[in-house]
This record gives sequence, C-alpha cells and structure tokens, in this order.
Amino acid sequence: MGQIIISVGREFGSGGRVIAETLAKRFNIPIYDRHLITEIAEKTGLAPEEIEKYNENPKHRLFSRSVRGYSNSIEDNIAEMQFDFIEEKAKSGESFVVVGRCSETKLKKYPSLVSLFILGDMDEKIKRVMKVYELSEDKAKAFIDKKDRKRKRYHNYHCSGHWGDSRLYDLSINSSRLGIDGTVDMLEKYIRARMGEQG
Repeated sequence: MGQIIISVGREFGSGGRVIAETLAKRFNIPIYDRHLITEIAEKTGLAPEEIEKYNENPKHRLFSRSVRGYSNSIEDNIAEMQFDFIEEKAKSGESFVVVGRCSETKLKKYPSLVSLFILGDMDEKIKRVMKVYELSEDKAKAFIDKKDRKRKRYHNYHCSGHWGDSRLYDLSINSSRLGIDGTVDMLEKYIRARMGEQG
C-alpha cells in the first residue's frame, strides 16, 4: 500500500472521532488526535493537561500579539507545533489518520490526502451527546453549539476556507443517514477506490 493520509473534520456529536478511529483500524494505520498532545507534551516538556487546555482553541486576540513574527499566544504556538508535526509525518511518507487540526488545508499539497467531513442531524447528535456525556437534552444542545463554535473559530482563524464548507473536502457525509458502521463501510470503499484498490 502506498501512502494514504485520511483527514477527518467533524461536527461535535456526529461520531467523527469514532469513525476516524475505526478507519485507522481498518487500514491498520496510526491515528493522530489526542495522541498529538502526548507527542507535543514530550517535545516541549509541558504537561499534557496544559496542552489539552489550549488544544484546537483560537487565541484570545486581546491578550496576544506577535513580536518579530513570533506569537506570544500559547494557543498559536501549540497549533503551529501540531501543524508541523502532521506535516513532518506526511513528508516522511507515513500513512495515518488525523482528526481536525485544519489537516484538510494544511496537507492538501499531498496527493495521498483524502479529506472527509462528518456531519449529522441535530437530533441524532443531541441523542449521542446525551448518552456519551450523560447530559440533559438542553445541556447537550448547548454543549454541541459551544464545541462547534470553538472548532469553527479555530479553523477559520488558521485557514482561509470556512470550516465545514463542502468545497474544502473530498467528501462530506451525514453520519445520521447510514449510522456509524454504515458510514465507515462507505468511506472505506471510497478510500480504497481512491487508492486504486479493488474490493
């Protein structure tokens, strides 16, 4: 198998992370998501919890500025470290799945990139978040809105394209239609077709 990079953007509650993890298993390749935080913690000596706090966060414009091209924003620096990390992996020829991190834009020069965006119907997302996080319906909806606003701000701050805009991705799919397993099956077929594999 030649190199394959699977980028997964996702709405909160759409099952995007589970889909990414399952695809990584099916193709027997590593996944970079929370694992990125561990790698960067090791490189920087920062505690993983510290990095998690700033992970996929847009910076506070009020408290940050650039000095000689360098940002004093922890959010910016952690984002740049993550972009550099996935770029190094891509350049080395490694195959992997990456969740978020503007990867559909940051890695688009690589012909082996397959970029996916997972969305879902709000009622299905609410059900899923209620179950996973043990929240009431109202709290689940508010949590989804908050998480998606954060992802959107982070993405649109670091990229010229708009988060969730189907033109940025090879494929946008509503996981509520086929369910998680059916969505994974369909995406696996698409990725194999892109790789030129039969099956």
